[in-house]
Amino acid sequence: MTEATTRPELPDHLSTDPKSPFYNAQVFEHDIGIRFNGNERRDVAEYCVSEGWIKVPVGNKVDRKGQPLLIKLKGPVEAYYL
Repeated sequence: MTEATTRPELPDHLSTDPKSPFYNAQVFEHDIGIRFNGNERRDVAEYCVSEGWIKVPVGNKVDRKGQPLLIKLKGPVEAYYL
């Protein structure tokens, strides 16, 4: 069995926050790449391919619960395994 066949399929909507219903620990066992508007992004906290958006942190800003403040950017999204 090759490594490519043991990887789970990348979901349409994925989040890095373990409290989110879109979090999938099996996917994060492998390195994931996100291409947004044709550029490689390494700071993506959440994405949705079908709706065409990503959420990224806004500098060092945090909300009142200590979580990074996120901004939603719209455009073509492509997720893939590295």
